[in-house]
Amino acid sequence: MPQARLMDGTGLARRIVAEAGERAAALTERTGRVPTLATVLVGEDPASVTYVRMKQNRCREAGIGSRRVVLPATTTTGELVAALRELSRDPDVHGILLQHPVGGHIDERAAFEAIAPQKDVDGVTFASFATMSFGLPGFVSCTPGGIMRLLDAYDVDPAGRRAVVVGRSAILGKPVGMLLLGRDATVTYCHSRTRELADVVREADIVVAAVGRPRLIRGRDIKPGAVVLDAGYNAGNVGDVDFDSAVERASLITPVPGGVGPMTIATLLEQTVTAAARQLGVGEGR
Repeated sequence: MPQARLMDGTGLARRIVAEAGERAAALTERTGRVPTLATVLVGEDPASVTYVRMKQNRCREAGIGSRRVVLPATTTTGELVAALRELSRDPDVHGILLQHPVGGHIDERAAFEAIAPQKDVDGVTFASFATMSFGLPGFVSCTPGGIMRLLDAYDVDPAGRRAVVVGRSAILGKPVGMLLLGRDATVTYCHSRTRELADVVREADIVVAAVGRPRLIRGRDIKPGAVVLDAGYNAGNVGDVDFDSAVERASLITPVPGGVGPMTIATLLEQTVTAAARQLGVGEGR
């Protein structure tokens, strides 16, 4: 069997960001307001600092405003909630991203819920999960949204296919399963307590790996011709799928890096522009 085609998230993300930039420029020309994303960082974790810098750079490239809010590592849940509520009330901020993790001493869910739903461009609130699950207008979690865009770009229709999601996090595993279910896939969730995980994965037409364990899914676990989306990112640029063996079995597969990762930021910027248009009362046909 020939090797799988690579799903190029980098190229697709570049096109999405370029389109978001065009929309942002048109919105600014029409309203005099720049779509603006506020990024909130608690502490100075090196990886989080890098991620925030990447997002700010992408904002700059797309002509989207970026406001960086850095809070000390000693910030309490109450202080973080207050900062997020203030940003939610600020008419010059159209989207809010809380960089996570935020530290074990903070109630992360309470912090997420302090973000106004209309500014939840990262798709992390209860309201966003509900709209994703019911197929209503709102904002999707960015990595799941990016995964669905990749499937569409490569003409993969989930309808009638069996999709296995390995991982059940609130902002990745659970929402991507709901988005796939909304597109008429038959969805199975797997996790750390799933018995005979490999046997379940072998039945999947679409595999989403999102558990954060390097090379957990091996090539022999992949059904021949399956579509594999690796949302894992581990030390050494290694995903949750053993790429070298899986590429021999899958029909389509995302590389790590360059697959799902770039799509996350692209979705974030796209949703920031959409949020700005809605808040400014400008119809875009979206």
